[in-house]
Amino acid sequence: MDTLFLARLQFALTSVFHFFFVPLTLGLSIFTAIMETAWVRTGKEKYRQLAKFWGHLFLINFAIGVVTGIVMEFQFGMNWSQYSRFVGDIFGVPLAIEALLAFFLESTFLGIWVFGWDRIPKGLHAASIWLVAIGSNLSALWILVANSFMQSPVGFHMAADGSRAEMTSFSALLFNPYVWLQFPHVITAGIATGGFLVIAVSVWHLMKKTADEEQFRTSLKFGAIYAFIGSLLVTLAGHTQMQEMVHNQPMKVAAAEALWHSENPASFSLFTVGDEENLKDVFSIRVPGMLSFLAYNKFSGEVKGISELQQEAVAKYGPGNYIPSVITAYWSFRFMVGAGTLMLLAAVVALFKVIREDYNFGKLTGALLLSAFILPFVANSAGWLLTETGRQPWIVVGLLKTEQAVTPASVVSSAELLTSVVVFTLIYSVLTLVDVFLLKKYATAGLHGAE
Repeated sequence: MDTLFLARLQFALTSVFHFFFVPLTLGLSIFTAIMETAWVRTGKEKYRQLAKFWGHLFLINFAIGVVTGIVMEFQFGMNWSQYSRFVGDIFGVPLAIEALLAFFLESTFLGIWVFGWDRIPKGLHAASIWLVAIGSNLSALWILVANSFMQSPVGFHMAADGSRAEMTSFSALLFNPYVWLQFPHVITAGIATGGFLVIAVSVWHLMKKTADEEQFRTSLKFGAIYAFIGSLLVTLAGHTQMQEMVHNQPMKVAAAEALWHSENPASFSLFTVGDEENLKDVFSIRVPGMLSFLAYNKFSGEVKGISELQQEAVAKYGPGNYIPSVITAYWSFRFMVGAGTLMLLAAVVALFKVIREDYNFGKLTGALLLSAFILPFVANSAGWLLTETGRQPWIVVGLLKTEQAVTPASVVSSAELLTSVVVFTLIYSVLTLVDVFLLKKYATAGLHGAE
């Protein structure tokens, strides 16, 4: 196995593991802030108890997320040193701001929130958790600023010798249109992820008829609304992002649809078995015109196919294969959309129950709402796989190929990389199990455990 494959595998594993925790952190931070705000405004004890309970679960997930995130940044210098040399002048800026501004803001006020109960006024204490939530989501913003440059480079020029990209406009980097398509999608995904955990835990306590039944009825009401809003908005944000990608990343869209040749109107694939080598269908079920409708809000309009886009890329960049893994993009997209659709349906079921004040759950409904919390994790992971693999062979679109970005084998050998892949996978697996164990332990312990 060569160093390129192993470096990609290691980064894929660590980033997917890390992203298990990130959306839940984003969503639970806001939900905890909402619960404490309700306590400050109403003075009702149940809201204080719920704020502590959900804040406790947020803290567990936050701690594990920080540990898994630190390792990723070291990989840029160790495994991807050529990438760091090429784009470090740009990529390093938002990462530094994320650490010095967003993460410090989040961490400082998290400490105040944890140790400030009954020591500072209620209003200031509630403000501290809101600042934690703001810091968490600002942290996501700066990471996405860095990632968006890789997807759609702006605000730079090449050095005179062509060896690296140099920033010419920080504002262009910050207001990159791709950032403001990604950011709403990630934040609303976090809201949905947090909302479905709230639903699952609340339903469990209601089905078990624990001592905290009254408080978890309230929790379910808020959670159902929260999950519904998140599921609806993440769908709309994803649709908007897809429409923009038709223009700025057409190859990613074509791969996600296994669209081998340009079509107008373009059909949407329900199920396709394709021959990637020869760029053709083996078997396919398609809905005529639907892809054009999704792309342009009308049943006409050209969507470019893989074959034509490959020819354009060769003419622009020179000989080479500019087609990403179609099977990965195709099924990542369908897992994301499928999980997102089921999320919306499950949120509607939960919302319907709380509107009717019906807190009795049969086996089928209970099983649905208990297991639905898995769906956002599936959608989140599949979405990032599509985002990152769909731009291949580029690590920075149009500027630097992934194969050019890896550290030479003479510096970091295959054996060293293989060892680190195995070690990191084992450690991250243990951390994930620890996170699940602690979340389950304190979620089932109820409000008493949080106190």
